[in-house]
Amino acid sequence: MVRTLKWLSVVASLGMVFVLIGGALVTKTGSGMGCGDSWPLCEGQLFPEEITPELVIELSHRLVSGIMGFVVLALSILSWLFIGHIREVKFLAFMSSFFLLLQALIGAAAVIWNQSDFIMATHFGISLISFTAVFLLMLLIFEIDTKFDADKLIIRKKHRIEIYWLTVYTVIVVYTGALVRHAEASMVCGNWPFCSNQNPLAFGNFSFDQWVQMGHRVAAAILFIWTLIFAVRMVKQYRTNRIMSWGWVTTATLIILQVFFGAMVIVTMLNLGIALMHALIISIYFAMLSYFILLSSRSAKYEKGSG
Repeated sequence: MVRTLKWLSVVASLGMVFVLIGGALVTKTGSGMGCGDSWPLCEGQLFPEEITPELVIELSHRLVSGIMGFVVLALSILSWLFIGHIREVKFLAFMSSFFLLLQALIGAAAVIWNQSDFIMATHFGISLISFTAVFLLMLLIFEIDTKFDADKLIIRKKHRIEIYWLTVYTVIVVYTGALVRHAEASMVCGNWPFCSNQNPLAFGNFSFDQWVQMGHRVAAAILFIWTLIFAVRMVKQYRTNRIMSWGWVTTATLIILQVFFGAMVIVTMLNLGIALMHALIISIYFAMLSYFILLSSRSAKYEKGSG
């Protein structure tokens, strides 16, 4: 059964990556209404007569999401039954299935009732939480903790608190990035990092779309600086622990790549491949932070029990 869980967790994690990227692809190509206002069928038909690129993209995303719904549900049930004794498993099993279902319902509501940009911006974040829960389940199934000296890791309280706040702030940044896409504000500022070469600080002249774009850039810049400074501190503090030192080197690398691809989205004028990489990198970055939350939670309990 352990081997089955390992294979299932890998399939579920990879599948959730396709769900995330598929959702981003739907948004970036404007294919959200590729199947009309019909859900789960396209144009109310099992086999639509007129096939368009938008229909193929939207229908493919629905099919992948539907298949992954069953895969994630199977992983959740089996994990609950066979490794439910591990502290975080039942919580992660519930989160992975619940948020994947919630993501599907919000997607359906958007098709049928045409939700606002502010509501739709939560769609990516909800999928991200489900992906992260599946990813963490996979790490637990493969016993990464014991293999990399993290099973009895002590993380100082001030560092645990900062990890929590950094993760919460990341959710906010992810939301602002999703809002940029759904508000179609990706190219309202043709330059980077400022909105205008003529007067980059003329905030009073910004339109709403420009405020959305520059708000995301400022939020992302803060996340970039915060992550790099914190990563340096963590590597220095926990240099003897492989999971912390290499984990934070990886996290810092991811945030550097995220900023690079964010800039390249503007430079390449919304190149689709670059834009999808931008969505993928932030997903992996958030998953890394979530793993550090898991380690912090264990550390707090272990520290309390030892005291």
